[in-house]
Amino acid sequence: MEQVDDLDAFAALLTDEGRALLGTLRDYDPAQELATATRLRRDHPAELVSAALGQARLRQRAVAKFGAQDAAVMYFTPDGVEQATRTSVAAHRADRFAALGVRRVADLCCGIGGDAIALARAGIAVVAVDRSPLTCAVARANAEALGLTDLIEVRCTDVTEVELGAYDAVFVDPARRGSPGRRGGGRIFDPEAYSPPLSWAVEAARKAPFAALKIAPGVPHEALPEDAEAEWISDGGDVKEAVLWFGAGTAGARRATLLPGPHDLLGAGLPDPSAGPVGPFLYEPDGAVIRAHLVADVAERLDGRLVDPTIAYVTADELRPTPYAAAYEITDVLPFNLKKLKALLRERGVGTLTVKKRGSAVEPEELRRKVKPQGPNAATVFLTRVAGAPTMLIGRPAKAVAS
Repeated sequence: MEQVDDLDAFAALLTDEGRALLGTLRDYDPAQELATATRLRRDHPAELVSAALGQARLRQRAVAKFGAQDAAVMYFTPDGVEQATRTSVAAHRADRFAALGVRRVADLCCGIGGDAIALARAGIAVVAVDRSPLTCAVARANAEALGLTDLIEVRCTDVTEVELGAYDAVFVDPARRGSPGRRGGGRIFDPEAYSPPLSWAVEAARKAPFAALKIAPGVPHEALPEDAEAEWISDGGDVKEAVLWFGAGTAGARRATLLPGPHDLLGAGLPDPSAGPVGPFLYEPDGAVIRAHLVADVAERLDGRLVDPTIAYVTADELRPTPYAAAYEITDVLPFNLKKLKALLRERGVGTLTVKKRGSAVEPEELRRKVKPQGPNAATVFLTRVAGAPTMLIGRPAKAVAS
Protein backbone atom coordinates (compact mmCIF):
# COMPACT_ATOMS: atom_id res chain seq x y z
CA MET A 1 0.00 0.00 0.00
CA GLU A 2 1.58 3.28 -1.12
CA GLN A 3 -0.52 5.77 0.78
CA VAL A 4 -1.48 6.68 4.30
CA ASP A 5 -5.19 5.93 4.23
CA ASP A 6 -6.45 7.83 7.26
CA LEU A 7 -5.60 9.73 10.38
CA ASP A 8 -5.52 6.62 12.55
CA ALA A 9 -2.92 4.97 10.34
CA PHE A 10 -0.82 8.12 10.34
CA ALA A 11 -1.20 8.60 14.09
CA ALA A 12 0.17 5.09 14.59
CA LEU A 13 3.36 6.13 12.80
CA LEU A 14 3.88 8.89 15.40
CA THR A 15 3.85 6.50 18.36
CA ASP A 16 7.12 5.25 19.83
CA GLU A 17 6.58 1.91 18.09
CA GLY A 18 5.81 3.59 14.77
CA ARG A 19 8.85 5.88 14.92
CA ALA A 20 11.12 2.99 15.84
CA LEU A 21 9.73 0.90 13.00
CA LEU A 22 10.30 3.73 10.52
CA GLY A 23 13.85 4.06 11.79
CA THR A 24 14.58 0.48 10.79
CA LEU A 25 13.29 1.13 7.27
CA ARG A 26 15.49 4.10 6.41
CA ASP A 27 17.65 2.14 3.97
CA TYR A 28 15.30 -0.68 3.09
CA ASP A 29 15.16 -2.05 -0.45
CA PRO A 30 11.66 -1.81 -2.01
CA ALA A 31 12.51 -4.83 -4.15
CA GLN A 32 12.59 -6.85 -0.93
CA GLU A 33 9.32 -5.46 0.39
CA LEU A 34 7.46 -8.77 0.65
CA ALA A 35 10.23 -10.38 2.69
CA THR A 36 10.58 -7.24 4.81
CA ALA A 37 6.84 -7.06 5.48
CA THR A 38 6.69 -10.74 6.40
CA ARG A 39 9.55 -10.35 8.87
CA LEU A 40 8.20 -7.18 10.50
CA ARG A 41 4.67 -8.55 10.92
CA ARG A 42 6.01 -11.13 13.34
CA ASP A 43 6.54 -8.35 15.88
CA HIS A 44 4.24 -5.51 14.78
CA PRO A 45 0.57 -5.13 13.74
CA ALA A 46 0.03 -5.68 10.03
CA GLU A 47 -1.63 -2.28 9.61
CA LEU A 48 1.33 -0.49 11.18
CA VAL A 49 3.81 -2.39 9.04
CA SER A 50 1.86 -1.54 5.90
CA ALA A 51 1.71 2.16 6.82
CA ALA A 52 5.42 2.23 7.71
CA LEU A 53 6.44 0.60 4.44
CA GLY A 54 4.34 3.09 2.50
CA GLN A 55 5.89 5.97 4.41
CA ALA A 56 9.40 4.60 3.85
CA ARG A 57 8.77 4.54 0.10
CA LEU A 58 7.49 8.10 0.17
CA ARG A 59 10.56 9.23 2.08
CA GLN A 60 12.80 7.70 -0.55
CA ARG A 61 10.89 9.51 -3.29
CA ALA A 62 11.08 12.77 -1.35
CA VAL A 63 14.89 12.83 -1.28
CA ALA A 64 14.96 14.46 -4.73
CA LYS A 65 12.96 17.43 -3.42
CA PHE A 66 13.91 17.70 0.23
CA GLY A 67 17.38 16.17 0.42
CA ALA A 68 18.34 12.99 2.23
CA GLN A 69 18.68 14.53 5.69
CA ASP A 70 15.23 16.15 5.86
CA ALA A 71 13.41 13.42 3.92
CA ALA A 72 14.64 10.79 6.38
CA VAL A 73 12.70 12.37 9.26
CA MET A 74 9.77 14.06 7.52
CA TYR A 75 6.33 12.59 6.82
CA PHE A 76 4.54 12.55 3.49
CA THR A 77 1.41 11.67 1.60
CA PRO A 78 1.55 10.64 -2.08
CA ASP A 79 0.04 13.95 -3.16
CA GLY A 80 2.34 15.77 -0.76
CA VAL A 81 5.48 14.34 -2.36
CA GLU A 82 4.17 15.09 -5.84
CA GLN A 83 2.96 18.63 -5.22
CA ALA A 84 5.35 19.99 -2.58
CA THR A 85 7.76 22.73 -3.55
CA ARG A 86 11.37 21.66 -4.02
CA THR A 87 13.49 22.91 -1.09
CA SER A 88 15.77 25.07 -3.25
CA VAL A 89 12.76 26.84 -4.81
CA ALA A 90 10.98 27.29 -1.47
CA ALA A 91 14.18 28.71 0.05
CA HIS A 92 14.52 31.20 -2.80
CA ARG A 93 10.96 32.43 -2.23
CA ALA A 94 11.45 32.59 1.54
CA ASP A 95 14.61 34.65 1.06
CA ARG A 96 12.69 37.05 -1.15
CA PHE A 97 10.00 37.44 1.53
CA ALA A 98 12.68 37.98 4.19
CA ALA A 99 14.37 40.65 2.06
CA LEU A 100 11.05 42.53 2.02
CA GLY A 101 11.08 42.62 5.82
CA VAL A 102 8.24 40.10 6.15
CA ARG A 103 7.95 38.62 9.64
CA ARG A 104 4.54 36.89 9.64
CA VAL A 105 3.07 34.93 6.73
CA ALA A 106 -0.25 33.18 6.16
CA ASP A 107 0.61 30.07 4.13
CA LEU A 108 -2.68 29.10 2.52
CA CYS A 109 -3.08 25.59 1.08
CA CYS A 110 0.09 24.64 2.94
CA GLY A 111 0.07 20.94 2.07
CA ILE A 112 2.66 18.94 3.99
CA GLY A 113 4.48 22.15 4.90
CA GLY A 114 7.38 22.42 2.44
CA ASP A 115 7.06 26.19 2.00
CA ALA A 116 6.26 26.74 5.68
CA ILE A 117 9.51 24.99 6.57
CA ALA A 118 11.54 27.23 4.24
CA LEU A 119 9.83 30.36 5.57
CA ALA A 120 10.47 29.34 9.18
CA ARG A 121 14.12 28.61 8.42
CA ALA A 122 14.34 32.17 7.06
CA GLY A 123 13.17 33.42 10.47
CA ILE A 124 9.56 34.10 9.44
CA ALA A 125 6.60 33.08 11.62
CA VAL A 126 4.06 31.05 9.65
CA VAL A 127 0.42 30.16 10.10
CA ALA A 128 0.00 27.20 7.77
CA VAL A 129 -3.57 26.50 6.67
CA ASP A 130 -5.10 23.51 4.90
CA ARG A 131 -8.57 21.96 4.98
CA SER A 132 -7.42 18.32 4.98
CA PRO A 133 -7.10 16.91 8.52
CA LEU A 134 -4.55 14.35 7.36
CA THR A 135 -2.47 16.93 5.51
CA CYS A 136 -2.50 19.21 8.55
CA ALA A 137 -1.42 16.32 10.78
CA VAL A 138 1.49 15.65 8.43
CA ALA A 139 2.46 19.34 8.37
CA ARG A 140 2.46 19.46 12.19
CA ALA A 141 4.58 16.33 12.36
CA ASN A 142 7.07 17.85 9.92
CA ALA A 143 7.35 21.06 11.91
CA GLU A 144 8.06 18.98 15.02
CA ALA A 145 10.50 16.65 13.25
CA LEU A 146 12.56 19.62 12.04
CA GLY A 147 12.42 21.58 15.29
CA LEU A 148 10.31 24.43 13.89
CA THR A 149 7.19 24.34 16.06
CA ASP A 150 8.03 27.74 17.58
CA LEU A 151 7.64 29.33 14.16
CA ILE A 152 5.00 27.16 12.46
CA GLU A 153 1.37 27.00 13.59
CA VAL A 154 -0.88 24.67 11.59
CA ARG A 155 -4.60 25.36 11.31
CA CYS A 156 -7.09 22.96 9.76
CA THR A 157 -9.76 25.08 8.10
CA ASP A 158 -10.90 26.35 4.73
CA VAL A 159 -8.48 29.02 3.53
CA THR A 160 -11.37 31.24 2.44
CA GLU A 161 -12.33 31.64 6.10
CA VAL A 162 -8.93 32.97 7.24
CA GLU A 163 -8.83 36.62 8.33
CA LEU A 164 -5.74 38.01 6.63
CA GLY A 165 -5.44 41.34 8.41
CA ALA A 166 -3.01 39.99 11.01
CA TYR A 167 -0.32 39.10 8.46
CA ASP A 168 2.16 41.20 6.57
CA ALA A 169 2.35 38.66 3.74
CA VAL A 170 0.27 35.91 2.18
CA PHE A 171 1.46 32.88 0.25
CA VAL A 172 -1.10 30.80 -1.67
CA ASP A 173 -0.42 27.48 -3.37
CA PRO A 174 -3.76 26.37 -4.85
CA ALA A 175 -4.29 22.72 -5.71
CA ARG A 176 -3.69 22.21 -9.41
CA ARG A 177 -4.53 18.50 -9.69
CA GLY A 178 -7.78 16.56 -9.79
CA SER A 179 -8.37 13.58 -7.56
CA PRO A 180 -6.41 10.50 -8.71
CA GLY A 181 -8.61 7.81 -10.22
CA ARG A 182 -11.49 10.18 -10.91
CA ARG A 183 -12.60 11.32 -14.31
CA GLY A 184 -10.77 14.54 -15.05
CA GLY A 185 -8.02 13.76 -12.55
CA GLY A 186 -4.46 14.89 -13.19
CA ARG A 187 -3.02 18.33 -13.84
CA ILE A 188 -5.40 21.28 -14.07
CA PHE A 189 -4.53 23.94 -16.66
CA ASP A 190 -7.45 26.37 -16.25
CA PRO A 191 -6.49 28.79 -13.43
CA GLU A 192 -10.15 29.12 -12.45
CA ALA A 193 -10.27 25.36 -11.89
CA TYR A 194 -7.59 25.64 -9.18
CA SER A 195 -8.76 24.99 -5.63
CA PRO A 196 -9.30 27.75 -4.60
CA PRO A 197 -9.67 29.50 -8.00
CA LEU A 198 -6.93 31.89 -9.08
CA SER A 199 -9.39 34.81 -9.00
CA TRP A 200 -10.00 34.22 -5.27
CA ALA A 201 -6.28 33.92 -4.59
CA VAL A 202 -5.58 37.17 -6.43
CA GLU A 203 -8.18 39.03 -4.38
CA ALA A 204 -6.75 37.57 -1.17
CA ALA A 205 -3.27 38.63 -2.23
CA ARG A 206 -4.40 42.21 -2.80
CA LYS A 207 -5.49 42.44 0.84
CA ALA A 208 -1.94 41.98 2.18
CA PRO A 209 1.07 44.28 1.97
CA PHE A 210 2.98 41.51 0.18
CA ALA A 211 1.82 38.28 -1.43
CA ALA A 212 3.03 35.44 -3.62
CA LEU A 213 0.77 33.06 -5.52
CA LYS A 214 2.23 29.82 -6.87
CA ILE A 215 0.79 28.89 -10.25
CA ALA A 216 1.51 26.41 -13.03
CA PRO A 217 4.39 27.54 -15.29
CA GLY A 218 2.25 26.98 -18.37
CA VAL A 219 -0.31 29.58 -17.35
CA PRO A 220 -1.41 31.76 -20.29
CA HIS A 221 0.14 35.23 -20.05
CA GLU A 222 -3.22 36.80 -20.79
CA ALA A 223 -4.52 35.29 -17.52
CA LEU A 224 -1.92 37.16 -15.44
CA PRO A 225 -3.12 40.18 -13.43
CA GLU A 226 -1.55 43.47 -14.49
CA ASP A 227 -0.71 44.53 -10.93
CA ALA A 228 1.51 41.51 -10.26
CA GLU A 229 5.06 40.64 -11.23
CA ALA A 230 5.24 37.15 -12.74
CA GLU A 231 8.34 35.07 -11.97
CA TRP A 232 9.20 31.76 -13.63
CA ILE A 233 11.66 29.60 -11.70
CA SER A 234 13.85 26.80 -13.00
CA ASP A 235 16.13 24.58 -10.94
CA GLY A 236 18.99 22.80 -12.64
CA GLY A 237 17.48 23.65 -16.02
CA ASP A 238 14.00 22.27 -15.23
CA VAL A 239 11.12 24.74 -14.96
CA LYS A 240 9.43 24.16 -11.61
CA GLU A 241 6.79 26.83 -11.17
CA ALA A 242 5.59 30.36 -11.75
CA VAL A 243 4.83 32.86 -8.98
CA LEU A 244 2.75 36.02 -8.98
CA TRP A 245 4.18 38.68 -6.66
CA PHE A 246 2.01 41.48 -5.30
CA GLY A 247 3.52 44.49 -3.54
CA ALA A 248 6.99 43.32 -4.52
CA GLY A 249 9.01 43.69 -7.68
CA THR A 250 7.62 45.55 -10.68
CA ALA A 251 3.91 45.35 -11.46
CA GLY A 252 3.29 43.87 -14.88
CA ALA A 253 6.90 42.73 -15.28
CA ARG A 254 8.13 39.27 -16.27
CA ARG A 255 11.09 37.67 -14.52
CA ALA A 256 13.05 34.46 -15.04
CA THR A 257 14.97 33.08 -12.06
CA LEU A 258 17.47 30.27 -12.54
CA LEU A 259 18.60 28.14 -9.62
CA PRO A 260 21.15 27.47 -8.31
CA GLY A 261 22.56 30.96 -8.33
CA PRO A 262 20.21 32.62 -8.32
CA HIS A 263 20.44 34.23 -11.74
CA ASP A 264 17.71 36.79 -12.18
CA LEU A 265 16.53 38.18 -15.53
CA LEU A 266 13.93 40.96 -15.44
CA GLY A 267 12.24 41.60 -18.76
CA ALA A 268 12.62 45.00 -20.41
CA GLY A 269 9.55 44.69 -22.62
CA LEU A 270 11.57 44.23 -25.79
CA PRO A 271 9.95 43.42 -29.14
CA ASP A 272 10.46 39.98 -30.65
CA PRO A 273 13.98 39.61 -32.03
CA SER A 274 14.53 39.39 -35.76
CA ALA A 275 15.46 36.14 -37.50
CA GLY A 276 18.57 35.64 -39.59
CA PRO A 277 21.13 33.16 -40.88
CA VAL A 278 22.62 30.57 -38.54
CA GLY A 279 25.94 31.75 -37.18
CA PRO A 280 28.77 29.74 -35.63
CA PHE A 281 27.05 29.63 -32.22
CA LEU A 282 23.61 28.50 -31.12
CA TYR A 283 22.03 29.30 -27.75
CA GLU A 284 19.27 27.25 -26.19
CA PRO A 285 17.48 29.52 -23.66
CA ASP A 286 16.58 28.12 -20.26
CA GLY A 287 12.97 26.98 -19.97
CA ALA A 288 12.17 29.73 -17.45
CA VAL A 289 13.37 32.33 -19.97
CA ILE A 290 11.11 30.85 -22.65
CA ARG A 291 8.08 30.60 -20.35
CA ALA A 292 8.59 34.21 -19.24
CA HIS A 293 8.75 35.33 -22.91
CA LEU A 294 12.22 36.78 -22.36
CA VAL A 295 14.04 35.25 -25.33
CA ALA A 296 14.37 38.76 -26.78
CA ASP A 297 16.21 39.92 -23.65
CA VAL A 298 18.68 37.06 -23.97
CA ALA A 299 19.14 37.67 -27.70
CA GLU A 300 19.95 41.31 -27.03
CA ARG A 301 22.60 40.36 -24.47
CA LEU A 302 24.15 38.00 -26.99
CA ASP A 303 23.82 40.37 -29.95
CA GLY A 304 21.96 37.44 -31.48
CA ARG A 305 18.99 36.66 -33.67
CA LEU A 306 16.46 33.84 -34.01
CA VAL A 307 17.05 30.97 -36.43
CA ASP A 308 13.35 31.24 -37.33
CA PRO A 309 10.64 33.70 -36.25
CA THR A 310 8.70 30.88 -34.57
CA ILE A 311 11.59 29.03 -32.87
CA ALA A 312 13.23 29.92 -29.52
CA TYR A 313 16.78 29.19 -30.62
CA VAL A 314 19.16 32.15 -30.69
CA THR A 315 22.13 32.23 -33.03
CA ALA A 316 25.10 34.59 -32.84
CA ASP A 317 28.47 35.27 -34.42
CA GLU A 318 30.38 35.45 -31.13
CA LEU A 319 30.54 33.24 -28.05
CA ARG A 320 29.45 35.17 -24.96
CA PRO A 321 29.02 33.77 -21.46
CA THR A 322 25.45 33.77 -20.14
CA PRO A 323 23.66 31.82 -17.41
CA TYR A 324 20.37 32.16 -19.30
CA ALA A 325 21.11 29.85 -22.24
CA ALA A 326 23.25 26.82 -23.07
CA ALA A 327 25.77 27.58 -25.80
CA TYR A 328 26.71 25.28 -28.69
CA GLU A 329 29.28 25.58 -31.43
CA ILE A 330 27.63 24.75 -34.77
CA THR A 331 29.69 22.87 -37.34
CA ASP A 332 27.04 22.02 -39.94
CA VAL A 333 23.75 23.47 -41.16
CA LEU A 334 21.94 20.97 -43.41
CA PRO A 335 18.43 20.44 -44.79
CA PHE A 336 16.73 17.66 -42.90
CA ASN A 337 17.81 14.33 -44.42
CA LEU A 338 18.29 11.16 -42.40
CA LYS A 339 20.60 9.51 -44.93
CA LYS A 340 22.94 12.50 -45.00
CA LEU A 341 22.94 12.68 -41.20
CA LYS A 342 23.73 8.99 -40.87
CA ALA A 343 26.60 9.26 -43.36
CA LEU A 344 28.03 12.35 -41.66
CA LEU A 345 27.91 10.76 -38.20
CA ARG A 346 29.54 7.58 -39.49
CA GLU A 347 32.29 9.61 -41.18
CA ARG A 348 33.03 11.45 -37.92
CA GLY A 349 32.82 8.39 -35.69
CA VAL A 350 29.98 9.75 -33.59
CA GLY A 351 28.66 7.16 -31.13
CA THR A 352 27.25 9.47 -28.48
CA LEU A 353 24.50 11.52 -30.09
CA THR A 354 22.41 14.08 -28.20
CA VAL A 355 19.23 14.93 -30.07
CA LYS A 356 17.34 18.13 -29.36
CA LYS A 357 14.31 19.40 -31.20
CA ARG A 358 12.14 22.46 -31.48
CA GLY A 359 9.65 22.82 -34.29
CA SER A 360 10.19 19.28 -35.59
CA ALA A 361 7.84 16.29 -35.56
CA VAL A 362 10.71 13.78 -35.48
CA GLU A 363 11.14 12.01 -32.14
CA PRO A 364 14.73 11.84 -30.80
CA GLU A 365 14.61 8.12 -30.02
CA GLU A 366 13.24 7.36 -33.46
CA LEU A 367 16.11 9.29 -35.05
CA ARG A 368 18.72 7.49 -32.94
CA ARG A 369 17.34 4.12 -33.99
CA LYS A 370 17.52 5.04 -37.65
CA VAL A 371 21.01 6.59 -37.72
CA LYS A 372 22.54 4.00 -35.36
CA PRO A 373 25.43 6.14 -34.09
CA GLN A 374 28.70 4.28 -33.50
CA GLY A 375 32.17 5.45 -32.60
CA PRO A 376 34.22 7.19 -29.91
CA ASN A 377 33.11 10.78 -30.58
CA ALA A 378 30.11 12.85 -29.48
CA ALA A 379 27.86 15.36 -31.20
CA THR A 380 24.60 17.22 -30.73
CA VAL A 381 22.00 17.54 -33.46
CA PHE A 382 19.19 20.09 -33.35
CA LEU A 383 16.09 19.25 -35.35
CA THR A 384 14.40 22.55 -36.06
CA ARG A 385 13.31 25.03 -38.69
CA VAL A 386 15.47 27.71 -40.26
CA ALA A 387 13.64 30.34 -42.30
CA GLY A 388 10.66 27.98 -42.31
CA ALA A 389 12.53 24.94 -43.69
CA PRO A 390 13.18 21.68 -41.75
CA THR A 391 16.86 21.82 -40.84
CA MET A 392 19.54 19.88 -38.98
CA LEU A 393 22.08 21.87 -36.96
CA ILE A 394 25.05 19.78 -35.86
CA GLY A 395 27.53 20.83 -33.22
CA ARG A 396 28.84 20.43 -29.72
CA PRO A 397 28.58 22.28 -26.38
CA ALA A 398 30.65 25.46 -26.45
CA LYS A 399 33.10 26.11 -23.65
CA ALA A 400 31.49 29.22 -22.23
CA VAL A 401 31.39 29.85 -18.50
CA ALA A 402 28.22 31.49 -17.23
CA SER A 403 28.74 34.63 -15.21
